[in-house]
Amino acid sequence: MIYLDNAATSWPKPDAVYREMIRCIKEYGANPGRSGYRMAIRASEKIFECRENLAKLFGITDPLRIAFTSNATEAINLAVKGLLVPGDHVVLSSMEHNAVIRPLKKLETAGVEVSIVKTDLSGKIDNADIAEHIRRNTKLLIATHASNVTGTVNDLASLGRLAKEHKIAFMVDAAQTAGNIPINVERMNIDLLAFPGHKGLLGPQGTGGLYVRAGITLDPLKEGGTGSLSESPEQPDFLPDRYESGTLNTPGIAGLNEGVKFILETGIDKIQNHEKQLAGYMLEGLGEMDNVKVYGIDDTEHRIGVISITIDGKDCHEVCGALDEKYDIAARSGLQCAYLAHETIGTQNKGTIRFSTGFFNTVEDIHKAVKAVKEIAGS
Repeated sequence: MIYLDNAATSWPKPDAVYREMIRCIKEYGANPGRSGYRMAIRASEKIFECRENLAKLFGITDPLRIAFTSNATEAINLAVKGLLVPGDHVVLSSMEHNAVIRPLKKLETAGVEVSIVKTDLSGKIDNADIAEHIRRNTKLLIATHASNVTGTVNDLASLGRLAKEHKIAFMVDAAQTAGNIPINVERMNIDLLAFPGHKGLLGPQGTGGLYVRAGITLDPLKEGGTGSLSESPEQPDFLPDRYESGTLNTPGIAGLNEGVKFILETGIDKIQNHEKQLAGYMLEGLGEMDNVKVYGIDDTEHRIGVISITIDGKDCHEVCGALDEKYDIAARSGLQCAYLAHETIGTQNKGTIRFSTGFFNTVEDIHKAVKAVKEIAGS
């Protein structure tokens, strides 16, 4: 099978990810941070090692500012529900995922004000448009690093400077870029960074995290046992315990650690360049078909390997069914959990066919996918 749905979850993973998860369950599958015997200590050490490697990848000076979550969605919910209170105002772009929109819609019912700034048709955010929507009660600017529909990459450094100038917090949804594109929270002035473990970071599903800059305090999304201050009925006020109640997904985090190590050893620039190469081949091939519309920008310097298309006269779900059944190619059809993005590019009524590459895809995979689309489209 040719797997081109890496924007949903990456596959396959590095072999070390699978091995370490099994080793964790078999050899040190105790509860981390709860006991002083060797298995529990080893589990705790593995979790801290993962924090350290994530910190190294994202330019984070204090690994304890990273709280583990079950996915990026939980991290986003922790950030927005922990930070915003009635009367606060938040600004975001029209390319945001439902993981951002839905928590904010819930908060709107409690009195949080939300401004959605429309991007251009490629999904690019205009800083001037953002600035026009900032008010005296604006507390937070949220931006997706790259759209999961068009693949367009936004300039985080400039958005971070804008937020800093207006003294508002800057939150980034790095669901499509963590592990694929260099991110440095200090240089980009990122206050809150939400990331999944199972996409570009090459870890297993059920993993993710949130970086919280020093000076920002969030109300916890949940309270409970942390293995610390057990004599107190109050939630600890220090990180990461404040946001990590209950038993962590130790086997998942052990696997995630191996995924992050693979990225650090391979080099994120090499991973990014490979993705650019594959995207370039696909854009070139699809661009030669008159009855195929490609969304997003042609410039591979400012996009990731997420490519959405429509074919004249073809239903996107039927096309993906044919890709799977006839060509053994896995792609995603529909609205990709991002209705606002589809409204922005004008595909809210039909959706798109989305191909998303990963580090383990090859040029041959892309050529076969382009050939399949050409046959289905009758070009």
